Amino acid sequence: MAKVESHRDLIVWQKAMRLSVEIYRLTARFPRTEEYRMVAQITRAAVSVPANIAEGHARGTRRDYANFLAIAKGSLAETETFLLLALELHFTTPERSQPVLDLMVEVSKMLTSLRTRLQRSE
Repeated sequence: MAKVESHRDLIVWQKAMRLSVEIYRLTARFPRTEEYRMVAQITRAAVSVPANIAEGHARGTRRDYANFLAIAKGSLAETETFLLLALELHFTTPERSQPVLDLMVEVSKMLTSLRTRLQRSE
């Protein structure tokens, strides 16, 4: 297993970054009227996921790191909620959103696993 020297080495961070990019691509197709409403909210929440992973990794303690991972998971749930609402409002299609939802599940599981390992080693 490779040594983690930076948050950029974390697969969960890499996948969260990919998720953010996919959210930006998906929301580019939303109605222009949603630019300052739904698009602003969902992109802010999505970007918060890798940002909190990075900030937590940079902190000095495992407890702080675990806390930032919990915040990242909350932002992930927020992103999912906005995406499900966008589906209900027909801003996107199930075909376009399902790969993003699948990636969210994967990131969520990784965040839970990493947080559990950090808490066990305290």
